[in-house]
Amino acid sequence: MRIQDVIRRPLVTEKSTLEREHHEIYAFEVAHRANKVEIQRAVETQFRRKLAQVRTATVRGKERRQGRFSGFRPEWKKAYVRLAEGEKPIDLFE
Repeated sequence: MRIQDVIRRPLVTEKSTLEREHHEIYAFEVAHRANKVEIQRAVETQFRRKLAQVRTATVRGKERRQGRFSGFRPEWKKAYVRLAEGEKPIDLFE
């Protein structure tokens, strides 16, 4: 998997904003097949920051209905990355 394809977009939610302000943890939507090593390599390459920790979570798709027809929204994966001690904040969120 190419490094450019790993990170899809930053997640800007209330929870991710609090994590970023208090704990230097950033949240990204990532490719579903990406593992922690690929995510760490992609973030370190694109933002030129060292990471201390990478955590991932798979968000299950919710069931959606349109009348009598039902289906599911797609699953997606998010990653929480913590910057190493002494690293400058990522200015993408500022």
